[in-house]
Amino acid sequence: MQPSGSPLAQLRRGHEDLVLDLLRKHGPLSRGELGKRCGLSRTTLYDIIAGLMASGAVVTAAQEDAAPRGRGRPAETLTLNPDAGQAIGIDFARRAVHVAAVNVAHEIVGSASEAHAADLPWEDRVELAERLVGTLTGGSLRLGALSAIGVGVVGPVGEPEGEEDGRHLDALPELLVKRFGVPVLVDNNTRLAALAESIWGAAAGGQDVLYLRLSHGVGGGLVVNGSLHRGAYGLSGEFGHITVEPGGAPCDCGGAGCLETVASIRGLLDSYRAAGGRADDVSALLAAAGAGEEAALGVLAKAGAQVGAVLAALCNAIGPSVIVIGGELAEAGPALFGPIERTLTAHILPISRHRISLRRGTLGDVAGALGGIALVLHESPLLSRYPQIPDHIDQLRQP
Repeated sequence: MQPSGSPLAQLRRGHEDLVLDLLRKHGPLSRGELGKRCGLSRTTLYDIIAGLMASGAVVTAAQEDAAPRGRGRPAETLTLNPDAGQAIGIDFARRAVHVAAVNVAHEIVGSASEAHAADLPWEDRVELAERLVGTLTGGSLRLGALSAIGVGVVGPVGEPEGEEDGRHLDALPELLVKRFGVPVLVDNNTRLAALAESIWGAAAGGQDVLYLRLSHGVGGGLVVNGSLHRGAYGLSGEFGHITVEPGGAPCDCGGAGCLETVASIRGLLDSYRAAGGRADDVSALLAAAGAGEEAALGVLAKAGAQVGAVLAALCNAIGPSVIVIGGELAEAGPALFGPIERTLTAHILPISRHRISLRRGTLGDVAGALGGIALVLHESPLLSRYPQIPDHIDQLRQP
């Protein structure tokens, strides 16, 4: 047997993906029809099909309604087996775990989320993820032909050492492998959310997309010329650490006055309370804004203006056609989007003012988990120039 990373193994995986993709796009096909579409030799194709059928990824289609072809039995057709297995995406956010699953036909099996304390140990977070995955199909989830997990985490993903949120990365895949026994790919969760919104969400079809998530943290992702941009050492998309108030409040990154200090949930709640407002959580703040409370509208307006200024600078540098804003704070609606759009319009190049579309994310909390699935499948054109496995994280398998 060839090692999983050998050139021959990679070539075979490519042939398998080609056959699966044809069946996904065109539905049931005969071996002859597959041969015409894939361009593989008859010997190679039949060997690939045999392997896919042995793994359960491909099955024989029902023939009850098949019409006779004139002589002999009708050609046997092959189809994807929706029960063959799932690809799993997990987003380990700062204060919640989100999971999603798709089957071999790329149909979403389900999604689930659960909040937790910010200091919950990683072993408990992984246990929570396993429990949530088990709820998606009533405990019958099968990790078969698409046996892999794509995982989103907070903070930079690239160097083994560095940011506090990145120190768990060496241990996390091992914890997940022990639970699920499948390969694990890890990437930044907001970058994965950008990927998901660009495939299935608000920016579907966009070639140049800027995504910004306003949540307990502030971060984002870029799609540049039709490809997700990871950046050197996996450090792309750290928009929350652009300085907006020099000498301002200290930030977890070690800097001060970062966008995250004023436009994150904690930053907004702190500003609201300093203005005399009362709110235990973001829902109460948004409710106050919805009721027209001046203090709540004021802090949202100020944060929106700072977000808009950052977006304008990024747009002038990058030139996206679509901006997508996600995260819990996107629920603020016009109270936040109005100031963002006004400041963006005021600071962006005049030639770009009517060419950029500002949109609210549509995938909600599970965007990062869905992006993890896309990373595992690695079939979107957005990933054509994206490394399949982040530099310092090997693909792990259960012994």
